[in-house]
Amino acid sequence: MVKTPDELALMRIAGRLLASVFEMLDAQDLAGMSTLQINDMVERFITVDLAARPASKGQYGFRFVLNCSINQVVCHGVPDADEIVRDGDIINLDITLEKNGFIADSSKTYLVGDTPAAAKRLVRVAQEAMWAGIRQVRPGAHVGDIGFAIERHARQNGYSVVREFCGHGIGRDMHEEPQVLNFGRRGAGVRLREGMTFTIEPMVNQGSRRVSTRDDGWTVVTDDGKLSAQFEHTVAVTHDGVEVLTLRRDETQAG
Repeated sequence: MVKTPDELALMRIAGRLLASVFEMLDAQDLAGMSTLQINDMVERFITVDLAARPASKGQYGFRFVLNCSINQVVCHGVPDADEIVRDGDIINLDITLEKNGFIADSSKTYLVGDTPAAAKRLVRVAQEAMWAGIRQVRPGAHVGDIGFAIERHARQNGYSVVREFCGHGIGRDMHEEPQVLNFGRRGAGVRLREGMTFTIEPMVNQGSRRVSTRDDGWTVVTDDGKLSAQFEHTVAVTHDGVEVLTLRRDETQAG
């Protein structure tokens, strides 16, 4: 679970490249695009502009470079030429990138056009919940501290946290130890050590936390049809705290 300084240096490169993918997307008008068009645009940017590999493509038999999850879709939405992003939607884009043998993983929920106030609030709180978890990361802390902070923030704002999916260790492989749950107890779980790298990725629901998987075997949706939002960063435990490896230029380390 612990990376060497040389391995962390390579993970910083992958993280910085992945951050640039989202910075490219920030400049796009997603309304009117199909989710497959977004997928293909991101694939070109990763492979041609960044000379990197989209790590999700081929993983577990998945044929695309990203997940695109609109409105009531919680996660793992599959790109589709017939699915059009529309004004007022929220859409989570979850993207992975491999460079020099190391993988970075991040996601962001975008507000498309004139989004309703209730949707904007959900997206804001989901992002705040991610940062609440990130702020718990330091040597000697526990993964339970992260989950506790995430769920507390969501619940204080009237939302629920999906429990079926969680953050995970990451490095040469997409999914490594430890699991980083989005709920938990303070002081519980794996103790964090300098050099550990993992993702923090809360999925926050407007209504019930209950979810189901559609017949395609991938797409996860809220049972009650209400909105869901997600944010994700890849982080590293430093000697005195945390480094966000996928930090974008429009963000600050403190969140």
